[in-house]
Amino acid sequence: MPLGDDCWFLSGPTASGKSSLAIPLARRLGAEIVSVDSMAVYRGLDVGTAKPTREQRRAIPHHLIDVVAAGEAYSVARWLADAADAMAACRSRGRAILFVGGTPLYLRALRDGLAPLPPADPGIRAALAAEGERVGGQSLHARLARIDPVAAARIHPHDSKRTIRALEVAEMTGRPLSDAFAPDPDPVFERRLMIVDTPRTALYRRIDLRVQRMFSDGIIDETRAALATPGGIGPTARQAAGYAETIDMLEGRIDLAEAVRRTQQRTRQLAKRQLTWLRSFPAATWIAA
Repeated sequence: MPLGDDCWFLSGPTASGKSSLAIPLARRLGAEIVSVDSMAVYRGLDVGTAKPTREQRRAIPHHLIDVVAAGEAYSVARWLADAADAMAACRSRGRAILFVGGTPLYLRALRDGLAPLPPADPGIRAALAAEGERVGGQSLHARLARIDPVAAARIHPHDSKRTIRALEVAEMTGRPLSDAFAPDPDPVFERRLMIVDTPRTALYRRIDLRVQRMFSDGIIDETRAALATPGGIGPTARQAAGYAETIDMLEGRIDLAEAVRRTQQRTRQLAKRQLTWLRSFPAATWIAA
């Protein structure tokens, strides 16, 4: 990813107010916005992903929003390729680039690049998933910590998907996944990184209110409509807080109040993980909001 002095980065946990800050900042920088949000790429999933409004997108061109259908898979490798194309388009117009979003996996790839790794092995992955079901995700993570403590330190114990991938790579290659980590992250990234700083109590209050608005503003109807499209809502898109909970409600497993409560809880957990990762950048500029 050819980062340069025309690149800036605005991040922060979910519901911290990144989108509203991004518009005046982009105007000041003479920039277009490239979304760093793994859920904003899905068409038709608007309410639950809190995408920038149409007014915001008219004010400043936004890239990598509404890229694929909700039933499609979308990888970090594809995001990097699409982001490189977006950067080239911005530069062709003489515009700076403001990356805005809080998906740690995308931010890490933006900073470090993407190391060449073997493709998934369905057999190994299925065996590891079955082991995780049998012994529990935290036991699987503990196994990773013995094999590759560096990778385990970067992966949350509850993140079974990335834990399984790290174990899979180790089994296929005989080498720890951490061997593929970039030794020298791009220096532009941290020097130009701005993080929205919201006190934890205020942030959690915003999250709870946002989730309540999601359910009053139409996530239930949006989920029904997306499920009715070819491909429905794929497993990757269901990772966006609110959709799996709404599906459980529509299928009668939980009621509305429980769907709201679970979505609030999952969103707070996401914000906590985002903050933990973002605090690892001592040179970043924290912006009070």
